[in-house]
Amino acid sequence: MSRAPSHPHQEASTGRAAQRRRLGWVILLTSVVMAVEVAGGLRSGSLALLSDAGHMLTDLLALVLSLMAVRFAARPASPAKTYGWHRVEILTALVNGAVLVAVALALVVQSVRRVLAPTPIEGTTMAGVAVVGLLANVLGLWLLSGHGPSLNIRSARLHLLGDALSSAGVVVASLVILATGWWRLDPLVALAIAVVIAFGAARLVREAVDVLLEGTPRGVALEEVRHALLGVQGVAEVHDLHVWSITTGFLALSGHVRSAGGPAQDPDPLLGRIRTTLRERFGIAHTTIQIETDVCRDPCEPDPSSRRS
Repeated sequence: MSRAPSHPHQEASTGRAAQRRRLGWVILLTSVVMAVEVAGGLRSGSLALLSDAGHMLTDLLALVLSLMAVRFAARPASPAKTYGWHRVEILTALVNGAVLVAVALALVVQSVRRVLAPTPIEGTTMAGVAVVGLLANVLGLWLLSGHGPSLNIRSARLHLLGDALSSAGVVVASLVILATGWWRLDPLVALAIAVVIAFGAARLVREAVDVLLEGTPRGVALEEVRHALLGVQGVAEVHDLHVWSITTGFLALSGHVRSAGGPAQDPDPLLGRIRTTLRERFGIAHTTIQIETDVCRDPCEPDPSSRRS
């Protein structure tokens, strides 16, 4: 007996549930290993381990944001929140980014102090904990593999890959310290990791502010969008064009288009061509287009002949 084909919405729901489970496990794993690295850094005196734990904190926040995006994307809009809860992700990113900037600056200050006045490091403890962190990141990458083109999952994988490279650097540094006793290498590695955290946090804050200010999304050229619309059959003019992000990966557009066909032309086919162009070329699916004609421009004044005396 043949099985009835599954509904697309059911498949999407199943996919989101699988993503939530995988992200949940990776968040738990990252949290535990981050705590182990903090304890190991304090025990061994390794600032590089503490910096790597700070780097894992950036990944943990990114993973939480990804999980929030998956969860809130499934929540319906309401009359009070017509765009739903998508902006919660952006507000959280802004707060997290500001906190991480402060953490990175504190690590930079402490690293410079340690370079000038190095302290003894327990290389064996440092190496063991760093290896645990590296293995945990590799496991996290494996857990998030096989989820296709999901932007959130791809972003989370990139964060874990960066942290795996950071952990590998700490492993190498610990081995060098064990072999040579060069303690200054520990704060130098910590300083490098702190700079990476600072740049990532600053980028996170900048992107969150851009979304909240409804700026043109990165990767979208407004003039290119305008020229694409002018190339649509039946479009004579484009003005009052705006493109912004509701949240990460959710683009919206509004604008006024003057039809070349006059008031007698049916606007529906023109709207269909415009929406297809925006969706296929720029990934913009949420659009608000005002069609104008030579007879009625915006603001549209009533025909004087239709006024009653």
